[in-house]
Amino acid sequence: MRHDTLADISQRRAQTGDLYHEFLHVPAMSAGLYELATGAEDPQEPHTEDELYYVVAGRATLLVGAEDVPVAAGSLVYVPATVVHRFHDITEALSVLVFFAPAEYSQRSAEAVG
Repeated sequence: MRHDTLADISQRRAQTGDLYHEFLHVPAMSAGLYELATGAEDPQEPHTEDELYYVVAGRATLLVGAEDVPVAAGSLVYVPATVVHRFHDITEALSVLVFFAPAEYSQRSAEAVG
């Protein structure tokens, strides 16, 4: 069993200085917290796994493929593997739970990871 609070995960993420902090990684799925400040640029690239975003706090627009999706606290957005996506027009600091299935990087070849 695994038990965390969002506040603890956010604090660990902040301590690393990274935008994303993975807090769960098992073969079938992984999960992390992604946080972006107001006005920040989202540097992420497409992933080789499906993703589900749950916006905990904040307000922005999420580009998924060619479609812009407005997001705010409570929004759930599914992004299929390999589809270009990124947050933009971040008007309130974002705190987003990210769920990958299967686990992030599990679909990459050994050469791509290495």
